[in-house]
Amino acid sequence: MAKATTIKEALVKWEEKTGEKVGEAKAVKLYGQIPPIEKMDASLSTLINCERLSLSTNCIEKIANLNGLKNLRILSLGRNNIKNLNGLEAVGDILEELWISYNLIEKLKGIHVMKKLKILYMSNNLVKEWTEFLKLADLPSLMDLVFVGNPLEEKYSAEGNWIEEATKRLPKLKKIDGTPVIKHDDDEEGDS
Repeated sequence: MAKATTIKEALVKWEEKTGEKVGEAKAVKLYGQIPPIEKMDASLSTLINCERLSLSTNCIEKIANLNGLKNLRILSLGRNNIKNLNGLEAVGDILEELWISYNLIEKLKGIHVMKKLKILYMSNNLVKEWTEFLKLADLPSLMDLVFVGNPLEEKYSAEGNWIEEATKRLPKLKKIDGTPVIKHDDDEEGDS
């Protein structure tokens, strides 16, 4: 079995390919490494100007070592083996978009630190309880959520009331699963 690619090795390859310096780059793409990256190691701290980091399509199990990324706005971790959201504290005050679809996340503990998060793409994970979903209500800026493919969404979509149930619990959402949320005035509903 091939040894995993380290972040350091991936960054060296990336510099060679792009001709950019990691310390100056605003967007760094380390997705789909062969062999895949398994750990978010301390080399990430060299990405001091990075605003958009992609580590999708690897074999990462834990979010870690984001402390040096003082400018990170978008973090893409889709298609990995991530089981929880620990490790986001370091970027809790700055991250605006988290793309974490196709992982193994069942619990949303730790999401509350994301004070600026506007966009959360977390389709095809393992969330099955409203108690977990409700933790998203702690995100003051969240406007756009993709949650399709989680057991919770599948159950309520099958019953035909997913959007209604989800937006009732997260009334500030502007978009869910790609669909704009239409607000109805309460008094109109009484007439139907």
